[in-house]
Amino acid sequence: MNTRRRVNFTLDDIDMNPGIVGGIIGGVLGLFGGVVGTYFSIRNTSGPRERAFMIQVSIVVWVVVTAFLVGLVALPRPFNFLLWLPYGIALPLAILWCNRRQRRIRAEEDASKAKHRLRDDAGA
Repeated sequence: MNTRRRVNFTLDDIDMNPGIVGGIIGGVLGLFGGVVGTYFSIRNTSGPRERAFMIQVSIVVWVVVTAFLVGLVALPRPFNFLLWLPYGIALPLAILWCNRRQRRIRAEEDASKAKHRLRDDAGA
């Protein structure tokens, strides 16, 4: 004896709120953009120290952005907007610091490569 009921389910039965659909699509696209950006930021490094630095920065950024988004969802309405103040100030400062540090690491690695190249050419 079959006790299962057959369920007829159509898309008309789903309440498609445009805000929820937009939020899901935006979240998926944002996550995809973050993954692609992280991949290419690490891939386009020119040396081992720069790569290690970018991996560390990527981990910190993923943790901070995730904590920020959790805070936006978890905190009650008027208080979650206050998270934008430190985030909006810290993000540009962190970007400037990371770019300067990455340029310095790249310059140091390039200088080290040039020094080794000169030494190798002189010994040959």
